[in-house]
Amino acid sequence: MKKYYCNPLNLEYRYQFTKRGYAGQYAPDYDIYREAADPSLIEFRNLYYLFSSMTAGFYTSDDLHTWEFHDFLGEMPIYYYAPDVEVIGEYLYFSASRRGEPCAFYRSKDPLTEPFEKIEGTFEFWDPALFRDDDGRLYFYWGCTNTNPIYGVELQPETMVPLTEPVSLFFYDIESHGYERVGNDHIPPRTPEQTKSMVESMLARAGKMKAFSGGKKEEELRAHFEVMFGNYPYIEGPWMTKHQGKYYLQYAITGTQYNVYGDGVYVSDSPLGPFTLARNNPYSYKPGGFMNGAGHGSTLIDRNDNVWHTSTMQISHNHDFERRLGLWKAGFDEDGDLYCDQRYGDWPVSMDSRPFENPEWMLLSYGKKVTASCGSHPEAVADENCHTWWKAGISRDAWVEMDLGHIMDIHAIQINFMDDYIQTEEPAPDQVHVGLTEIRYIDTHRKYTRWLLEGSLDGRDYFIIEDKRNAGTDLPHDLIMKEDGFAARFLKLTVTELPYEEEICVSGLRVFGLGGETLPEQVDDFDVKRLSSLDMQVSWRDVKAEGYNVLWGYAPEKLYHSYMVFGKTKQTIGALIKGQPVFVRVDSFNEGGITEGVVKAVPYVN
Repeated sequence: MKKYYCNPLNLEYRYQFTKRGYAGQYAPDYDIYREAADPSLIEFRNLYYLFSSMTAGFYTSDDLHTWEFHDFLGEMPIYYYAPDVEVIGEYLYFSASRRGEPCAFYRSKDPLTEPFEKIEGTFEFWDPALFRDDDGRLYFYWGCTNTNPIYGVELQPETMVPLTEPVSLFFYDIESHGYERVGNDHIPPRTPEQTKSMVESMLARAGKMKAFSGGKKEEELRAHFEVMFGNYPYIEGPWMTKHQGKYYLQYAITGTQYNVYGDGVYVSDSPLGPFTLARNNPYSYKPGGFMNGAGHGSTLIDRNDNVWHTSTMQISHNHDFERRLGLWKAGFDEDGDLYCDQRYGDWPVSMDSRPFENPEWMLLSYGKKVTASCGSHPEAVADENCHTWWKAGISRDAWVEMDLGHIMDIHAIQINFMDDYIQTEEPAPDQVHVGLTEIRYIDTHRKYTRWLLEGSLDGRDYFIIEDKRNAGTDLPHDLIMKEDGFAARFLKLTVTELPYEEEICVSGLRVFGLGGETLPEQVDDFDVKRLSSLDMQVSWRDVKAEGYNVLWGYAPEKLYHSYMVFGKTKQTIGALIKGQPVFVRVDSFNEGGITEGVVKAVPYVN
């Protein structure tokens, strides 16, 4: 039997409670949301290890498909961000970051059976990345601000003390790199007037709290806040991969709360540079589809020489940091370009398929008729948008039913739950972690997400597809695979239990299989309007497809970037690189399959 997965990864994402404030003046309520982000994926002792922020532990797998969670043994900095791991000799090394103090390193010969031992830190960093070169020398990269570049340094392996001064490797260039610009679809989120208001507000807060101001004078703080809130992107999350003698230093860009959160890459002949922007950028980028975002991650070359990229996906409803994990097929082409396949990046995919292979099964649920026992917006479970949801108004025993229109051959179903401003008891004071500007608490207690999924051919007689009414799991993006397929027209989901007895919210009842339709027409003619050196607008005639995938790249055979859209025939792309050629193709798809379009060169604009 084949093994399949579907993004976001089908994991038990833990809840975090966050209360923001300054100088002890905290907001009255906690933001409560699931969070896992900034993943580091590595192989150690014939197991794959997956670490992510705010998880209070880690996952292991022997095949990158089935994951087992492990709590840390002993004391670890679970409230520090961006955990990084690297294999050095017999040890797995770990680090994570917190502003305002030197951060330690940790190591263990077997994290499954023994705690990590601590190596005291000697310098401050944020978003760490260790890299051991083939010659045994150890390098370290870090950076996570919109005011400073990505840095690198060589470390002494036994003590983790820098052997050199930090080297400034690269910074953002929003005048030349369209994909680095901040905001959803790279549209600035704040006007100059809004930026000014935020700066004045932060200056007022800093005046009341010396610790927050860091001893800076008002003019220094003003300049700092003007950059912080002035639509300048965060450059963060470095990760190094070596391939055929070249050093590929990857980094995340714009901000985790935006649909364009992605990863770029620079290349060098040396681990500390100088680095040159790679031709294929951003190499990890998923602005469209059901769930967006593919930034701040890591790249793994597995034991079979397959390349994988894991990164952060964005929800950002209850909090900007409400995030999930995605896994993508990646690789290096014959020219050494690092690429990542996100064309159908949140559809079921076989672990054995190659990058850019068409999916085996098509989306069957988009726009279908949906009814529910109660609540509002049941149609949202079929609109391919994780930011909309059916809300039942009650916490147990409500159902939502989808009519596919006719009997179809179904092979996979992904059930996506949403949290909508949970109300529950606050954690006890001795449970929380108090930081400089916020209080945090990760809830590690067992939770359950339980439901019953039924199918029917006629809407009267039902059979059980999957029964999780007594499940011992809490999976908010559960994937039900039926590789041999089954026939149904109606699908009915009855939700029986959720964490914190919260109101039932379902953002997606996503069905995949074979619909029997003829393929959609080809998009053989379309218009591309170059709006600037960094932006283009692609528009095409409606060929009555279910959806479209806009593909582009710097060469006609390198259409590595994609933007999936539903319900429209126009899309602005703001991720271009100044001075670089651009080629575009628009593919159409429906329940019967995919029709590739024709490739068109885009006129250059200075």
